[in-house]
Amino acid sequence: MKRKPPAVDPVQDAPRTGPPRRRAAGLPAVARSLRAAGEQMGVRRTALTLLRVNQEDGFDCPGCAWPEPERRHTAEFCENGAKAVAEEATLRRVTPAFFAEHPVADLAARSGYWLGQQGRLTRPMYLAEGSGHYEPIGWDEALDIVAGELRALDSPDEAVFYTSGRTSNEAAFLYQLLARCLGTNNLPDCSNLCHESSGAALTETLGVGKGSVLLEDLHRADLIIVAGQNPGTNHPRMLSALERAKRGGARIITVNPLPEAGLERFDNPQTLRGLTGPGTPLTDLFLQIRIGGDQVLFRELCRRVLEAEDGVDQSFVREHTHGYEEFAAAARATDPADVLRATGLAPADIDRAAELVLASERTVVCWAMGLTQHRHAVPTIREIVNLLLLRGAVGRPGAGVCPVRGHSNVQGDRTMGIVEKPSKALLDAMEGEFGVPMPREHGLDVVNAVRALRDGRAKVFFALGGNFVAASPDTEVTEAAMRRARLTVHVSTKLNRSHCVTGTRALILPVLGRTERDVRASGEQFVTVEDSMGVVHASRGRLAPASEHLLSEPAVVCRLARRVLGPAHPVPWEEFEADYAAIRDRIARTVPGFADFNARVTRPGGFTLPHAPRDERRFPTATGRANFTAAPLAWPHLPPGRLLLQTLRSHDQYNTTVYGLDDHYRGIEGGRRVVLVHPGDAADLGLPDGSCADLTSEWDDGRERTAPGFRVVHYPTARGCAAAYFPETNVLVPLDATAETSNTPASKSVVIRLTPAPEPDGSSDK
Repeated sequence: MKRKPPAVDPVQDAPRTGPPRRRAAGLPAVARSLRAAGEQMGVRRTALTLLRVNQEDGFDCPGCAWPEPERRHTAEFCENGAKAVAEEATLRRVTPAFFAEHPVADLAARSGYWLGQQGRLTRPMYLAEGSGHYEPIGWDEALDIVAGELRALDSPDEAVFYTSGRTSNEAAFLYQLLARCLGTNNLPDCSNLCHESSGAALTETLGVGKGSVLLEDLHRADLIIVAGQNPGTNHPRMLSALERAKRGGARIITVNPLPEAGLERFDNPQTLRGLTGPGTPLTDLFLQIRIGGDQVLFRELCRRVLEAEDGVDQSFVREHTHGYEEFAAAARATDPADVLRATGLAPADIDRAAELVLASERTVVCWAMGLTQHRHAVPTIREIVNLLLLRGAVGRPGAGVCPVRGHSNVQGDRTMGIVEKPSKALLDAMEGEFGVPMPREHGLDVVNAVRALRDGRAKVFFALGGNFVAASPDTEVTEAAMRRARLTVHVSTKLNRSHCVTGTRALILPVLGRTERDVRASGEQFVTVEDSMGVVHASRGRLAPASEHLLSEPAVVCRLARRVLGPAHPVPWEEFEADYAAIRDRIARTVPGFADFNARVTRPGGFTLPHAPRDERRFPTATGRANFTAAPLAWPHLPPGRLLLQTLRSHDQYNTTVYGLDDHYRGIEGGRRVVLVHPGDAADLGLPDGSCADLTSEWDDGRERTAPGFRVVHYPTARGCAAAYFPETNVLVPLDATAETSNTPASKSVVIRLTPAPEPDGSSDK
């Protein structure tokens, strides 16, 4: 039975807590999935919809980018995937009457959870200058407003075009083409906030800024190292791959400051053993590392390989790498005392990790945002590459690098050209195909886009999906920057915080979701996505649209382009809107690896994009070889009485979308304003379990930021470390605190002090 959305914003600072779980999934996850889906969709719609998730004739899950196995289960989705689908296919609707009842000031005071629970947007909505309410507007009038603002800019670089990872390949290709035809490379996207460090490190060292493994490589590996990642919540279907690898004899090392249930034991809900039996233990060695100590750990493992007899694959190093001698000298000089200080690990655990590395012929290293969001994130990931290069574990079946991407098509967006620093080859291809000059000056990433808005250098902000305000760091600065814009536009399926933080004028443009049929002039359409391992496949929505007033993302881009660029523009925008196959034909002629796109993507399973290091052991770097690097070792240093905070997701959350207020596996229910602290550290600070504290971040230049009213939860995290959820703690991360090279916010290593605080007044957070 469909339950109405909450009328009252629930209090989020009074959670119930219990011990963390030691196993993930199983029947409880099935029950939670069906309950969440039933509340949003009802029983019949739930059955019809969930059975099409990630199926060959169905739609790609709008959640994570984990690839589909060759043999797909009837229920090829996880708990959070079911919640993502349920929130998109919900029967709840946000109508003009809702906006008439709730002024923008009221919406701005609500939590992101409450906003998201209201349902699907149904009409374009417009906030006029000086108005306190969004009001309905027609599509033609709305797009005319956007086009008018864009044409009135003194320079196209005064516009910012943001993209979320759920955007299809077809929409992303059109979107970057529109921005570049206007004359700007201001194409920030969510990659700037998550795996930019991975792309920077891998491009420099291997020549390709993507992972080098396929799903079958995980199945064939001898050793899998999972570092800075919690697949049980963020990529739950990965647990099935780890289970299969374990059945094949693989060992798994987990490197993380927090113990996570999904990496301890997996109860596979698709098997009898998982539902009624003991499940599968996954982790063979848990390295409970101090936050930010990962580069030092991997450098020490490299030193052990260098010292071991036959540890280095000499023929691979000789034939395929550059910079070995310089790196080897730096690694051999590693101080064992620094290793223990930086990592907080016991010597015996490091010994055991080295033994497992040396015993493995086929090693895969997986990582996520626990490694990418530090000042020294890029050197850390380069150190992972160093270890694999020493062992010859790149371009070998069952071995390689595996950055686990988050949002469904975040990798595909980049492949399609959503990048603020485009290559000359991409721009030349676009110019040659469409006969339109392409801008050559680099554009703005997320952090620099906020700076430009803050300083008045950017005046129009257009977002194709996403929740820019909640995803970005330095919340107060970001919100003030957005309010300086002349126009903010959000192409969305549901309400979020960004709709409440507006420029002088604002538009909300509602679009079709992945689950819905998309019928254009030439007939029913499908779109395509690229998963985390470079496999491109089709996605076909089956549900009736949530409203007759919805457009598809490609249609929005094409109609806007015709208005801004004029009817005589050489790009056939009208043809692209009518038939997405025409878009794919142009992708095939301009993007490497997409030849014969329309035919290949209709084959079962789609097709795999080429990857030179994996396929040929060819490394398209500046040296023509895989590059060893010898960066100075770095790790965070804590003043007395301080803790190092990492921001993370709750189990009831995907990126900034909050599905509920429970973090099931961590034993937290009914609240989000919590800070997880080791009992010993809490005792030293005089903070009893359940007490209330303010979090204040401290930075080298003396700046401080405070997030008030967090409940202290005693938790078995690494000593000296703490954890709390984002986006609630984004306020603690200054705009200028970013990773070197990648400019990704350093949200995983925030020095904080905890100050006892009075009990909160019960008001909800934003």
